[in-house]
Amino acid sequence: MKYEMPEYDTLMPLVVMEKSAFSSNRCVFRDDERGIWLYQANCLEFMDKLIENYPDGKFDMIFADPPYFLSNGGISCHAGKMVKVDKGKWDKSRGTELNHEFNLSWLSRCQQLLNPHGTIWVSGTHHVIHSIGYAMQQLKMKILNDITWEKPNPPPNLSCRYFTHSTETIIWAAKNEKSKHAFNYKDMRKENGGKQMKTVWNIKPPTIKEKSFGKHPTQKPVGLLERIILASTDPGDLVFDPFAGSSTTGVAAVYHGRKFVGCELEKDFIAISKNRFKQLINEDLQTLNLMSAEK
Repeated sequence: MKYEMPEYDTLMPLVVMEKSAFSSNRCVFRDDERGIWLYQANCLEFMDKLIENYPDGKFDMIFADPPYFLSNGGISCHAGKMVKVDKGKWDKSRGTELNHEFNLSWLSRCQQLLNPHGTIWVSGTHHVIHSIGYAMQQLKMKILNDITWEKPNPPPNLSCRYFTHSTETIIWAAKNEKSKHAFNYKDMRKENGGKQMKTVWNIKPPTIKEKSFGKHPTQKPVGLLERIILASTDPGDLVFDPFAGSSTTGVAAVYHGRKFVGCELEKDFIAISKNRFKQLINEDLQTLNLMSAEK
């Protein structure tokens, strides 16, 4: 069921940044009433600015789907055909040490931006997730769970030399050991038919409708983000995604009455995000008009 939007407040004033060699660093979509702020920006520069403005933290929850460093000449299967694993320059590995340095860099900023009792969820395959977990330990974050997202219909392994890759890991962590994290236990138990929800989640990949405005190579299903958001936030909370991509985090957050700040560098993904938010707003307005007509 869709939540009613909380009353508007000045939860997230516009962040003004100067253009840099890395990014235009500007707000490209804004809806103050619903709580949507999307920036085209380099995530490190953007988070540095946020830390400058909010040194004591700002966000109740962060979801991050960072580069997996997979685009290095490998192959995969898509629609029954062999394709190269080449998602873009942003996904190319720079070597183990530099990759980990990058993960430590953006994670430390996310930690600073979390409210004292805020949590962060980070998804990834084995190519990146072990570095993420180690970086969290280095930063003395409190790891709460590691979720295994099981994909029902994964692409086959073409080399026939490995097991078929059919899962991703999502690490859920609190800001530090003193954090008293939020967990909507009763809601998760209800969703799971009255039983405690386990850490293996079988959730289908994004639907055709979710990709109607274009495809992101690592797009997550709305259902996955809905569960994450409903499990660890309350209506009116502020959610941040430093690698927003096509803004699945934002769509799920706003639909359920949370507010969203997203940061994405690639203009093609920004265009997809803007169209998804416009669709969400139009559907919301149509619902309101229908309710008014019935009164």
